[in-house]
Amino acid sequence: MSLLPSIIFSAAITIFIGGISSTSNLRLGGQHLRAIWTRWSGNPKGLLGPLKGGVLLDYLTARLNFTYEMVRVTENRQEATEKERGLFSYLLDQQCDLLVHDTVPTLQTSKIVDLTLPWAYDFFAFLIPVPDESANINAVVKPFQWPVWLGLGVSIVCVITVLNVIQRYLEYHSALETTFSSNDNPPAEKIITKVGTGKEYLYVFGNLLSQGGSCKSKRLPYRLVAGVWTLAAFIFVQAYTSTLFTYVVKPINHPLINSVYDIINSGDINLLAREDGFTNNNTLFATLRRKLDSTPNSRCVMPFECLRNIKPEHRNVYIEPNVYLKDAIRNDFKKTGKCNLQMAKERFIGIMSSFALPKTSPHTKIITQGILELQQTGLIDYWDTWFRPMPPQCNGKPPMESKKKKQLPLSLKNLTGAFVVLLVGLSLSFLAFLCEKIISLHRGRRG
Repeated sequence: MSLLPSIIFSAAITIFIGGISSTSNLRLGGQHLRAIWTRWSGNPKGLLGPLKGGVLLDYLTARLNFTYEMVRVTENRQEATEKERGLFSYLLDQQCDLLVHDTVPTLQTSKIVDLTLPWAYDFFAFLIPVPDESANINAVVKPFQWPVWLGLGVSIVCVITVLNVIQRYLEYHSALETTFSSNDNPPAEKIITKVGTGKEYLYVFGNLLSQGGSCKSKRLPYRLVAGVWTLAAFIFVQAYTSTLFTYVVKPINHPLINSVYDIINSGDINLLAREDGFTNNNTLFATLRRKLDSTPNSRCVMPFECLRNIKPEHRNVYIEPNVYLKDAIRNDFKKTGKCNLQMAKERFIGIMSSFALPKTSPHTKIITQGILELQQTGLIDYWDTWFRPMPPQCNGKPPMESKKKKQLPLSLKNLTGAFVVLLVGLSLSFLAFLCEKIISLHRGRRG
């Protein structure tokens, strides 16, 4: 992004605020401060820090009447470790007067440095890969829950059994009456019933498949059961087909997670975070820390180390403040031209950011007053539209289905379930054919 708009805007602020400062009391009397801003061009690239820090520092310079020089740093952490010094070390060693950074105000931090009024209010969010659209295999069974499918299967068996029993009874009763009305042969020789349930099967499944079928008997008991099944099958078919279309055309691209509870309750989802990314000590953070500790290589020093592992096949989730995730999404879109990253639907927890100064610094109160005046103007939030313009097609939010979206023809992924059912049916039919062929060959050899 071109720096010309930001330079013009900074110059306008400097001129405007400079006029105001000349008429007001001298705040810092032209003092010279040493400042640290990790995104300064003189520092190594890749350091994490506030994108608006430079413009904010220029505003305070003009408003509070002081000058500054940048202190070059190579560290990304605020607190020192055994291997390297942290950003706070420059304040403790009197090498810096103002740390323009996203310092989260905590009790531990306030004991070693001075903190200003929070200048930024944000929230933690989870970065996930944009899910790929997968085959809609389960569309043919999704319209009904499993209790409905179970009840339908039991109903089919019961109806076939009842129809078969009624037909046998009616044939037996009819044959019995015919035998007793005839005096030629004894009853035992005349009562011959043919066992066959093929027509019952065809009738029951024919109604379910909207193919209909002829009623085998004209007797009232048989027709009552057949009529009840016809009505029930009509309801089942209409309910199934009306819902099936929705599942067929709906794309299968469920996000990896929707909230933090999906991470806690899922054992196959890995959480990634920066080494100094957690500063809160509540119960939920403690649970996430335990999940981080249980996963190898879950912590990274630099953000790009974690971002390169956010891919659909890895099932990884990266936690970071919302503004930094927007930067990651925007940079990835610029590199690839595709929207590969998005944030989870629900926010996690709110955070605040302050500037840090050496302990008992005489400038803390004045800098705090300048930040308060800046917040009242609303410029801090407005600057996001300058420094963090998100592409409309990749704004980090879950995709919303537009009502005016062009209807595309159904693809193979939409109808995968139907082809699976067809394949299973053909396989069963071929298996039945082989069994009949084997049985016929076996009988032929015995004959």
